[in-house]
Amino acid sequence: MGCASGGSLEFATELLVFFFLIAMLAGFLDTLAGGGGLLSLPALVLAGVPPLAALATNKLQGSVGTATATFVIVKTRKVSWEHVKMLMVSAFFGSCAGTIVVQFINVEVLGFIIPLVLLLIGLFFLFSPTISSRQAKPRVSMRCYRQMVVPAIGCYDGMFGPGTGSFFSLAGVSLRGQSLIEATAVAKTLNFSTNIASLVVFLMAGHIVWSVGILMMLGQALGAWLGVHCLFAINPKLLRFVIVAMCFAMLARFAMQSGWV
Repeated sequence: MGCASGGSLEFATELLVFFFLIAMLAGFLDTLAGGGGLLSLPALVLAGVPPLAALATNKLQGSVGTATATFVIVKTRKVSWEHVKMLMVSAFFGSCAGTIVVQFINVEVLGFIIPLVLLLIGLFFLFSPTISSRQAKPRVSMRCYRQMVVPAIGCYDGMFGPGTGSFFSLAGVSLRGQSLIEATAVAKTLNFSTNIASLVVFLMAGHIVWSVGILMMLGQALGAWLGVHCLFAINPKLLRFVIVAMCFAMLARFAMQSGWV
């Protein structure tokens, strides 16, 4: 395997097959609960892809996964296009802003914030008695949600990324009174929008490893397609468990990366 620029890396056939399978599993889990990057990004880094190229390639393949999920969700009318289109615009611009802001701040500061937020999300989904298959009364108006909450989460994705799908799901359940299934479905459309915003920046920078990225795109598309069909058949209690598991898995990854354990 070479180690020049991102685009000139070469990989053995066995490793390419591994990338495809990891991307498929990541796409499946990401569609159900978020956190697919827990699998795909470390796989790229451990295979010797430079960190910036790994981030860019991971965003490329992740965008295809959320695009596939969004297409199926909207096509099958599980989520109304009229309902999500302006939310997606807000998420897109929030992510653009975050991508710009991250160029001027010390991202290590987020290392202290994100684990705490992931812990709170995991505990919320684990212990909250209000999560069910039924909708509840919204706690914030759609205007406030569209203009403040969605762009804020989008900004976070542009700056950092892990757990964005879980953040959108939590916001839908706790602030808009959505059922867990609906909140997760809407989260996929918003996460697609934030991924595209970040991907545009990486495309302009030219850091993507295309040989790996294209193969992982295929895996992501297949995994997301399977995931979105499971999403509307899954028991909300099981989906809740998957989200909790992914939140604590992301938290464990942060702990190991930071040398806490």
